[in-house]
Amino acid sequence: MANIGVDPVGIKLMAPKMRHLNLKIEGLICPQANILKQEMLSAGGDAAVSKDVIIGGTDTTDVIVFGTEKQLSNVIKKLNMQPFNLKKVASAIKTAIDNIYRKEVILEVRKQRLVLGKRTLIMGVLNITPDSFYDGGRYFKKVNAVKRALQMAEDGAHIIDVGGESSRPGSKPVPLKEELKRVVPVVKEVAKKSDALISVDTTKAAVAQQAIDAGADIINDISAMRFDPGMAAVCAKSKIGVILMHMRGTPATMQMDVKYDDVISDIFNHLSERVSFAVKAGIKRERIAIDPGIGFGKSPEGNLRIINRLSEFKTIGRPIALGASRKSLIGKTLGLDVKDRLEGTIATVVAGILNGAHIVRVHDVKEARMAATMADAIRNEIVNCKMQNAK
Repeated sequence: MANIGVDPVGIKLMAPKMRHLNLKIEGLICPQANILKQEMLSAGGDAAVSKDVIIGGTDTTDVIVFGTEKQLSNVIKKLNMQPFNLKKVASAIKTAIDNIYRKEVILEVRKQRLVLGKRTLIMGVLNITPDSFYDGGRYFKKVNAVKRALQMAEDGAHIIDVGGESSRPGSKPVPLKEELKRVVPVVKEVAKKSDALISVDTTKAAVAQQAIDAGADIINDISAMRFDPGMAAVCAKSKIGVILMHMRGTPATMQMDVKYDDVISDIFNHLSERVSFAVKAGIKRERIAIDPGIGFGKSPEGNLRIINRLSEFKTIGRPIALGASRKSLIGKTLGLDVKDRLEGTIATVVAGILNGAHIVRVHDVKEARMAATMADAIRNEIVNCKMQNAK
């Protein structure tokens, strides 16, 4: 509209009429669903409900509302005057819309305030393990691990993700003492020698605490604080950033059942609940990022669906991390061994960024950084995206 000379006030008034949205709301009781449908119809939109609502064959239904931003805004106002707790539904719709159109999202890490949305952060994987699926054993010695971390930082990693326990399918837990021995000395040394942020991939509160004391900035918990009841308190007290991931079961069991009624809905509800849990435990919402957990209890088709529909997780309102680097979905899609999955990894990085990823977790930092910079340039329509570090 600006290009054809529309008045700025007119643009502000008309833009909400141009933007069309489809929103799914789960588990409404029939009176809520019926009122919502009628209000959507009266505003010029519509709402899809189960056929059983009409005949009284169900107590609850999921609802898909579709209309323009303007129509939904009018419906929100009306729902706030309705009974059956529809104020809560109105609030959820408004929050979802606000998050969808938010161009920037804040991630607070210690005393830093990272503004995400225009520039994708690269998280370099540093496995200090003998059995990780791609580079197990390569950086098991401290000297090799530190050297690798510094190289990744030089190659453009904003975050170095240090892990002392493999989470590949079928892997077993590592004893606390051993994980501490692997992780803490490396974190301490890298913190001294690099300006990159350091995250630690752990589910153990004791490892998190000692890693934070050694200089870690972020705790990346694949269990989303489910495995160790002390994890939330450690993270809340330390004021560091946290990444909460979706996983079904444990690494040892997660691939035994990869069937979902709706994988996106399951992940969305799980991550929403874990964010709420973390906030109630004293972790500031702005310190939380989410990860849908590619490869953690999902089929190859489910993993592809997650990447394709990643933008739907924007409605949670937190930065989205994506880790598909060299994983089996690439191998099964392209028929390639893990050592030959670089190009497939880059495809997931670019697709993820264009669908809303704020952080991409990769083994191949230099290549991913170049791809991410190009994807950011396309998304923002800016040629010279600065490749500065996070710190």
